[in-house]
Amino acid sequence: MRKPKPQQTPDGPAYQGRLLPNPGEEVVDQGLGFDLGTLSRRRALSFLGGVGGMAALAACGSGSGGATAGEGTASASSSSGLTEIPDETNGPYPADGTNGVNVLDKDGIVRQDIRSSFGDSTTTAPGIPLTFEFTVLDIVNDGKPLAGAAVYAWQCDRDGNYSLYSSDIENENYLRGVQVADSDGRVKFASVFPACYPGRWPHVHFEVYPGLDSITDYDKRLSTSQMALPKDVCDTVFATDGYESSVENLSKLTLKTDNVFGDDGGVHQLATTTGSAKTGYTAKLTVPIDTTTEPTAGNAPGGAPGGGGQTPSGAPADGPPPGSGPTGSPDS
Repeated sequence: MRKPKPQQTPDGPAYQGRLLPNPGEEVVDQGLGFDLGTLSRRRALSFLGGVGGMAALAACGSGSGGATAGEGTASASSSSGLTEIPDETNGPYPADGTNGVNVLDKDGIVRQDIRSSFGDSTTTAPGIPLTFEFTVLDIVNDGKPLAGAAVYAWQCDRDGNYSLYSSDIENENYLRGVQVADSDGRVKFASVFPACYPGRWPHVHFEVYPGLDSITDYDKRLSTSQMALPKDVCDTVFATDGYESSVENLSKLTLKTDNVFGDDGGVHQLATTTGSAKTGYTAKLTVPIDTTTEPTAGNAPGGAPGGGGQTPSGAPADGPPPGSGPTGSPDS
């Protein structure tokens, strides 16, 4: 996680428009009162804990735009009334340059249909068709669409494995792609419905960057998050051929027990989904972003960075894969 940097003003160093009470110290060493005014509600609640944290935030006047208790796990903008989508881990299989592999500097990564590999392979990932759409909004700018933003999305396949990392598909790059938001802030991807592997609710990862020219620089990302898929749709899809292992895995989970969505039950990350197993599904998610805050890379419930969970190969879902080789491929 990047350290927050103060800005120099005529009155002295400041962060997010607030003068530092201890100018000689780093932003993170300014004291509890300053921290509470700086942390998002999600991070502050994790820091303070439970109902006591809610009371402390209310007493400190956090300026969260009147978020209710159910909205207390993400920050809100008083000007737009939108709640910022929670920042989450990018997991061990991002291929964004942070874990051994970088697919974002390859020709062909900018594409809408991510079902097949590009480059030296044309292998297509099997599965029920899933089209997913993100609408990216700038909550600092009255919730206006963040036109021109670049969104990188990636997910596991029908077997719960990730291209470029999992055994036997290290040379594939399917189910990964980048799209640029249109004037309405929308991006759309054609994909397949992901599996439910042990420890993780069915999900799609994504990162938002200011523009296409910044996708190869992870430090320039505006947000890293995940989209959750509704249980009723998952149940229907997993009853079809090819998804058999997902049935048992999903039966052991809820959105509340998932190690990423569990802190608020995925309330701000649960997609609105329509369609059928026969024709395919369309999932839509609104992605409000506070472009003035530093991305945190997310925490699992309980404050542990990264989280747990297992892929079918035994690699943790949101931590460094064990036995990683030069490209980060987990052992079989």
